[in-house]
Amino acid sequence: MNSLIPDAWAQGTGMTGGGQLAPLLMMVVFIAIFYFLLIRPQQRKAKEHQAMVAKLAQGDEVVTAGGLLGRVLDVGDTFVTLEIAEGVRVKIQRFQVTSLMPKGTLKSA
Repeated sequence: MNSLIPDAWAQGTGMTGGGQLAPLLMMVVFIAIFYFLLIRPQQRKAKEHQAMVAKLAQGDEVVTAGGLLGRVLDVGDTFVTLEIAEGVRVKIQRFQVTSLMPKGTLKSA
């Protein structure tokens, strides 16, 4: 009966050595998936938006976060003046511009 106990301990320690590494490996895999599917694309999109906002110029036609379509009349450090209809001007924060539209979009809308 004494010979069974050391055999049981020997079998138990062999399996737990590999079992301790598996959760750590799984955690690393989940972090890598999370990074490549969520964080990296979001960072790339933010960089593209910052570049687009930085190169805004007078005469560009843009869409704002609120859905306004307008032509850029004046570009300041933090604000942009848009003409959304003839004689109607609004001043918005620069980062609220979400997309740059092709020239002539305002006339066709």
